[in-house]
Amino acid sequence: MKIGIIGTGNIGSALAGYLINLGHEVTIANSRGPETLVEIAAKTGATPVTVELAASAKDLVIIAIPQKALVKLPITILCISEAIIVDAGNYYPSRDGEIADIKNGLTDSEWTAKVIGHPVIKAFNNIVAPSLSSKAVAAGSPNRIALSVAGDKEEHKQVVKNLINEIGFDAIDGGLLSDSWRQQPGEPAYCQDLNKEQLKMTLQKADITTHSENLAKADEMARPYF
Repeated sequence: MKIGIIGTGNIGSALAGYLINLGHEVTIANSRGPETLVEIAAKTGATPVTVELAASAKDLVIIAIPQKALVKLPITILCISEAIIVDAGNYYPSRDGEIADIKNGLTDSEWTAKVIGHPVIKAFNNIVAPSLSSKAVAAGSPNRIALSVAGDKEEHKQVVKNLINEIGFDAIDGGLLSDSWRQQPGEPAYCQDLNKEQLKMTLQKADITTHSENLAKADEMARPYF
């Protein structure tokens, strides 16, 4: 597949390396320009390009940037894309500012879809970067870590789930995009190395009535790192 990754932090860089190793054609981009990505390109094998070119990838676009940066993406390219678009980000108000639509009930990825004018799949956000980059194992391995995939297009979810399995993790169906709050900051399944059955059970433990409180606690804990 031809895959574009927007965001070259720990998540984006790890995914670039995995996907190149699987034989995909991967471009990577950040807001500072391709000339700043020489080291990451050498490490991962991905091709550094502009954000516009990464957003134009034919088959899959992975967005792994802070929520506050979404409005600066090339919306005119993304909104007409025929690619599957994956949102791998997480909303933290202390970093991203208060977003009224999210405060009023949208999940962060529903808001992402609204901003870019294109359906998205939520994935790669419920695991810490060190686990993503170092704990991939072959299918069938004991205690293989699972990732949750949420979205409204079943065929798109299946493509992403297949990729996750090929990378070295189990993938489970996290429901509709409106259910993706269960894998967001502050919820029981967030940033936990859980196997498939554990993740399914833990996602169901999430309580929507405490979601705002849980996010506020997670945001306060993360504040010193922003």
